[in-house]
Amino acid sequence: MVSTRHPQGKSNKPVGKRDYETFKAAILSALRRKELTHTELLNELTGSLKGKFTGNVGWHLMVVKLDLEARKVIERTSSSPQKYRLK
Repeated sequence: MVSTRHPQGKSNKPVGKRDYETFKAAILSALRRKELTHTELLNELTGSLKGKFTGNVGWHLMVVKLDLEARKVIERTSSSPQKYRLK
């Protein structure tokens, strides 16, 4: 299990190591191409993980995305709507 972090210091949920690594790689791969909103990122991951992951994509995306923000790997833009990008 990976003990994930939250950017505001709140508690975050633990995630299985394999699931964490799968989502981390998918998020970083998607954001290497361009900045994405949460919905765009969810759509990207739903497509790229189809057949490779059977759990709740939205939940895992949120937990791993918050962890990557807390670790300063990705960041939110100040645009409206907010987008995510590599830091």
